[in-house]
Amino acid sequence: MIKDYFKIEKNPKKGFLPLEWVMLGYMAITVFTMLFTFTKVVNPESMLWGRLRILVMTLALWGVYRMIPCRITKMIRIMAQIALLAWWYPDTYEINRMFPNLDHIFAGWEQDLFGCQPALLFAKALPWAVVSELMSMGYFMYYPMIAAVVLYYFCCRYYEAERVSFVLLASFFIYYLIYIYVPVVGPTFYFDAVGVQDIAKGIFPAMGDYFNTHTNCLPTPGYTDGIFYQLVENAKEAGERPTAAFPSSHVGVSTICMLLAWHSRNRKLLFTMLPFYIFLCMATVYIQAHYLIDAIAGWISAVVIYFMLMAVSKNMK
Repeated sequence: MIKDYFKIEKNPKKGFLPLEWVMLGYMAITVFTMLFTFTKVVNPESMLWGRLRILVMTLALWGVYRMIPCRITKMIRIMAQIALLAWWYPDTYEINRMFPNLDHIFAGWEQDLFGCQPALLFAKALPWAVVSELMSMGYFMYYPMIAAVVLYYFCCRYYEAERVSFVLLASFFIYYLIYIYVPVVGPTFYFDAVGVQDIAKGIFPAMGDYFNTHTNCLPTPGYTDGIFYQLVENAKEAGERPTAAFPSSHVGVSTICMLLAWHSRNRKLLFTMLPFYIFLCMATVYIQAHYLIDAIAGWISAVVIYFMLMAVSKNMK
């Protein structure tokens, strides 16, 4: 079976993979946006050079696959694009920081719907170390869950591997486009900027372009000596930006992962991921990364995006 992954394909794919076309489309849209707002973008040259490097890397991996067309070289192409999501995520901040912040609107909706700020109260209601660690564990498992789904399809349902990778990457880029044009930073940044006492009183001032130059946030609530707490904090320090709050892509993409696990009809995969998924969804509000309406919007949008992309890709086998 291992030999199959190195076996030269008789009819190798000549052009780009579907997920590579999705990446190129997203790149084109963001470059187009940057050109119309070039004088407002803080680091336009580095952003353009970054895109050029990604394009060169994509072409190089395509060339390697054309020289050695087998499953392994195709998997490298797929995993490289998924790994680059870590680069594309903070890039959304570089563009959306040009637009006025909208957190005062979303925090107001949260208050109107629930009569409080769940992100402010959730961790206080369940402050115990074991709860904190379970939440942090779920949040940390976000990318491992994505990798698990892609690798499962690649190893066990290879004929749908391209389709699944397309659905996942396209989902991410749909969320990233929303983040660019709907700049919401989330409770951890907004509450820190306004002040927790004013937030508790229901005061939600508009911040304008405040987050264009301020990236400080609240310390994450929870058991600070926990292993998973520290892992989440390390990831937060490495790549977190005041961006990407509404809708929650953590909830959205992890829901799509669960739907793909359900689509695989593999009960072990589905039920192994289920507890991590539950804790992840809860953690988005617990650690103050998202408003509760962000999580709800993540669930709703995930179902819509999943069935839309599965319909689009039904012949992609």
